[in-house]
Amino acid sequence: MIEKIINIDTYNPVDIFGVNDSILNIIKNNFIKLKIIARGNNIKIIGDEYQVLNFEKKFALLLTHFDKFGKITENDINQIMGDEDFDTENIKSGNGDVLIHGRNGKIIKPITSNQYKLVNSCKKNDLVFAIGPAGTGKTYIAVALAVKALKNKEVKRIILTRPAVEAGENLGFLPGDMRDKLDPYLQPLYDALRDMLPTQKLLTYLEDGTIEIIPLAYMRGRTLDNAFVILDEAQNSTISQIKMFLTRMGKFAKFVVTGDITQIDLPGNQASGLIHAQGILDNISGIDFIYLNKNDIIRHKLVTKIINAYRKDKIK
Repeated sequence: MIEKIINIDTYNPVDIFGVNDSILNIIKNNFIKLKIIARGNNIKIIGDEYQVLNFEKKFALLLTHFDKFGKITENDINQIMGDEDFDTENIKSGNGDVLIHGRNGKIIKPITSNQYKLVNSCKKNDLVFAIGPAGTGKTYIAVALAVKALKNKEVKRIILTRPAVEAGENLGFLPGDMRDKLDPYLQPLYDALRDMLPTQKLLTYLEDGTIEIIPLAYMRGRTLDNAFVILDEAQNSTISQIKMFLTRMGKFAKFVVTGDITQIDLPGNQASGLIHAQGILDNISGIDFIYLNKNDIIRHKLVTKIINAYRKDKIK
């Protein structure tokens, strides 16, 4: 049993401990075996030596995170202090900080451990699978990486695709031309691009084919050279569709496949091509699988609770 006192004189205690110790209480929940007491600008930790030293290391990372981002959220705490596999080097070195500056100066960068892993994996591999639940930033980070590659002239075009599968609904007849009929399925990709590119620039790219947003069925027969290609919602692709998509890869191409294997909308008699790909491609050099989880969710805090509730219900 040891005792350690950490001084935070250079910080406003409310920024670090939260109003009415709201942040401190979340920190305590990640170290239930320790006695943690905050007094003014000091925090006292009492407990097993290994646990205390581990807390000291993680708390230092939390302060570094605050220095970089100016705030600490519940997700930040759980990610840094609760995840044994958290990649501390990303915080220390600042690797993978800003991917691009989006519209109105919006800074787009990875903010969770597994988002950092996704960014770093894309630097090293030409085919990356990003698998995880809703709200973890899989598609958003992938699109940001694609836009960055285009701006840096690493690729000549971006191709974004999705299977046209309805999420448990039958929308029936949709009016308009082919693009009008397909756009509702591809809207999340447009939303991400609108965050990252000026409106006129995006329209120009869409008009001249620098950026293509097309349904997966239209990929057959193509060879995609010098392109950053993203297959989104891949859990709704069949085995043959995934195979067809992956074999479109041409020279100097980068492919990212994103999906959530807990939200498959395929008919019951069809197997998900994403799950199948996990089983047969996992050990091939140049292909990497990044798994995001509930700690990476960056939407409303209720999204994490909703996902947990559905996961528990499925287990019953």
